Amino acid sequence: MAAPSEDALRRALAERQAAADAQAEAVRALKAGGGASKADVDAAVEALKALKVEAGAAARRLQQALGAGAGGAAREELRQAVVNTLERKLFYIPSFKIYRGVAGLYDYGPPGCRVKANVLSFWRQHFVLEENMLEVDCPCVTPEVVLKASGHVEKFTDLMVKDEKTGTCYRADHLLKDFCKEKLEKDLALPQEKADELKRILAILDDLSAEELGAKIKEYGIVAPDTKNPLSDPYPFNLMFQTSIGPTGLSVGYMRPETAQGIFVNFKDLYYYNGQKLPFAAAQIGQAFRNEISPRQGLLRVREFTLAEIEHFVDPEDKSHPKFVDVADLEFLMFPRELQLSGESAKLMKLGEAVSKGTVNNETLGYFIGRVYLFLTCLGIDKGRLRFRQHLPNEMAHYAADCWDAEIECSYGWIECVGIADRSAYDLKAHTEKSGVPLVAHEKFSKPREVEKLVIVPSKKDLGLAFKGNQKMVLEALEAMSEKEAFEMKAELETKGETNFRVCTLGKDVVITKKMVSISMEKKLEHQRVFTPSVIEPSFGIGRIIYCLFEHSFYTRPSKSEEEQLNVFRFPPLVAPIKCTVFPLVKNQEFDAAAKVIAKALTTAGISHIIDTTAISIGRRYARTDEIGVPFAVTVDSATNVTIRERDSKEQIRVDINEVASVVKQLTEGQSTWADVSAKYPAHVGPQGDQE
Repeated sequence: MAAPSEDALRRALAERQAAADAQAEAVRALKAGGGASKADVDAAVEALKALKVEAGAAARRLQQALGAGAGGAAREELRQAVVNTLERKLFYIPSFKIYRGVAGLYDYGPPGCRVKANVLSFWRQHFVLEENMLEVDCPCVTPEVVLKASGHVEKFTDLMVKDEKTGTCYRADHLLKDFCKEKLEKDLALPQEKADELKRILAILDDLSAEELGAKIKEYGIVAPDTKNPLSDPYPFNLMFQTSIGPTGLSVGYMRPETAQGIFVNFKDLYYYNGQKLPFAAAQIGQAFRNEISPRQGLLRVREFTLAEIEHFVDPEDKSHPKFVDVADLEFLMFPRELQLSGESAKLMKLGEAVSKGTVNNETLGYFIGRVYLFLTCLGIDKGRLRFRQHLPNEMAHYAADCWDAEIECSYGWIECVGIADRSAYDLKAHTEKSGVPLVAHEKFSKPREVEKLVIVPSKKDLGLAFKGNQKMVLEALEAMSEKEAFEMKAELETKGETNFRVCTLGKDVVITKKMVSISMEKKLEHQRVFTPSVIEPSFGIGRIIYCLFEHSFYTRPSKSEEEQLNVFRFPPLVAPIKCTVFPLVKNQEFDAAAKVIAKALTTAGISHIIDTTAISIGRRYARTDEIGVPFAVTVDSATNVTIRERDSKEQIRVDINEVASVVKQLTEGQSTWADVSAKYPAHVGPQGDQE
């Protein structure tokens, strides 16, 4: 039988609490009236006690459900254990630690660097090589004009509030999110209607305007977390780091907030490099920078981070994908906007059905959703804690056709780690307009085609007389009209002789008369079609993926004596920082020489490894390497054959010394499984295994 939902448990608690309150009132009435017998009063009191016991039990059930589902102490305990292990083993540490660090900046240590390098290497293999993508590497410093065209200068903002007395800054949506979560987790007496309201706010948080956020902050009495002082109204803060290019300070630049713009501005050259053929994809791995208002949550929200981004350029009239069939049968958790807005949870869906029903806009977008799912699960992300959430209507950019986020659940909740968006043709059109360089593609026809084309011919003379210095902006706005807008204007001009026309660059309406513009459809013979490609963009936050992988891979198990719990990272060999360790069982010349032979063979095979010749017990050495996720350990207890131990099962096999590198290479590269080699080589149960 399925466990009761949180809503059902809240209703049950409310009913039992109401019954207890009503019974308490009845007891008071019996005592105050004086006419009731002692037996009646005692019976009423006993009934009240029983109702209070029921209410207490209902409260405990709800508390238990909240602790399991929403995090609570267990999640905090897990997080602390993971972070303490990661920092102690130097996976990552706060940057500039001896100077007390800077919020939102972290250094990767040796094992962290290796995990990151392995993740990026697999990303290149899984996407760049598999899809024959064009990889580029563009500068981090970006001229202002590029980011003006993309909209980042004007719109790359988060809403911020300030402590009105100390000036400390906070992200407005984070404060509201924390308030709602805390009330839901800790206020067991919260009425069902209020709980539903708070859940709805969490579901549509990214949809709220500055005014709506401010109103909720005031309605709930949210104050500065540290001082309890009142907060300002929310206002936008641009997240880009500004700099100047060159010594004069006149050329404004920014540290790039994403890597994508470098690909867009190079589209023309990449298109020609690809033989003027669509579709094609360009990829880039690099650093990005965002001046976060209040960085928190470790690697999940930082000010400098690694992005891996793909821009897949496609004909907007044909977004089918020849390899979609390869992923169509994948089934995983999807969270369409309809489920979010109705307060429901994510559901298992087949990707092919989601595309055929229009839940996912097109095959190419669906194909990349499927490929992202395979990438993350191959890394070691738990399938049950991975979902694909569709953007809500107002959360999505106006130009986007459809957007989904791959969200991974960790101790901080559901974290967006990959965005997969159909950005239509917005970026290339924006850079075309700003630069004057047409970023377009061509489809050549085998035979000329007769087509009807919209022809807009503004009268420069009449526009100049009417608008003088603003003539150019009005003319460009007229020429940029869509077919629908143009024929609506034509109809108005023919019936009224004039019409109001919005010129965005002027920020106002102007009056256009019939003699200022000619609008018609003309038949023309065309030898090719010129169009602006759409782009499908998967964007990967590498640090976020790695942190979630750390949590999903972490577990503890008792030592041999059961006196302590040992930490283990169950990294797949694909991402493990070190693939193999080599342990001479005891320190002697014969075993040391054999260990060096094995180490040389591992190096030749390209397998990362370490030799541990310390005098501590072999069990302690196993535990030490388990704690950094090393999947295999070679124990040298003979000059001719040795044992190989698998980390999670702790099983061992005995292998000839000359075969060790070959066996480990097959295991780490996925050519063989542990079950395969266990069937081929004899099992070993010896004293070294008993010492763990």
